[in-house]
Amino acid sequence: MPSRPAGGRNARVRRKAQPVSRGPAPKWSADDRDLRRADKVLRGVMDQTGPIHPEIDRRGSRSDPYEALARAIVGQQLSTKAAAAIWGRLLDQFGGETPTPEQVLRKRRTTLRKAGLSNAKVEFLRDLAARVKDGRLELTRFKDLPDEDVIAELTAVKGIGLWTAEMFLIFHLGRLDVVSAGDLGIRRAIQIAYGFEELPGVEEVERIAELWRPHRTLAGLYLWRSLDNTPIGSEAK
Repeated sequence: MPSRPAGGRNARVRRKAQPVSRGPAPKWSADDRDLRRADKVLRGVMDQTGPIHPEIDRRGSRSDPYEALARAIVGQQLSTKAAAAIWGRLLDQFGGETPTPEQVLRKRRTTLRKAGLSNAKVEFLRDLAARVKDGRLELTRFKDLPDEDVIAELTAVKGIGLWTAEMFLIFHLGRLDVVSAGDLGIRRAIQIAYGFEELPGVEEVERIAELWRPHRTLAGLYLWRSLDNTPIGSEAK
């Protein structure tokens, strides 16, 4: 297991994120207090803006599993704005509604590409749709499966890698102890907060994250928030 690199705090000066005004200020939850006791560096990150307000805590916010996965595929390697634009154009092809697996499979590939999808993403969406339609991927079972089994089933789908599976665990299933160690935003936030001279690797992130169990998901939200950022991932299969 790699050790923490030598060197002082990162020298870059960053503007601290400003607190979000959304009604009465929340107090530290019991989970927050556990994290603050477990890791004094993370405690400093949390102090930047205070407790995460329930209105901006997005864990478990994507209610439809098929839509969550389809949107994740569409948004891979794109900015939030570009992904939203392409998703909107895709919905326009289906009357403004999220298409069912059957509808995706009936639609011509050339028509799907007109929404702005690459050839690869069209095939990824079709593979997802085919697996859901024929029962190879039973999304309703996921709520009862352990994280590792959900990841194994999802990463069998073309275009869904580890990062997308982890985002599904966090933002659809609302799992509490997931760390996306390969996420660029998490790694950047750790580099700044913990004073690494270089971007930490996956093993280093996992080592640090051991301190946060069983609240690694919540720790990740604070790290993303410290960058005023959303999850950053890069994958293709």
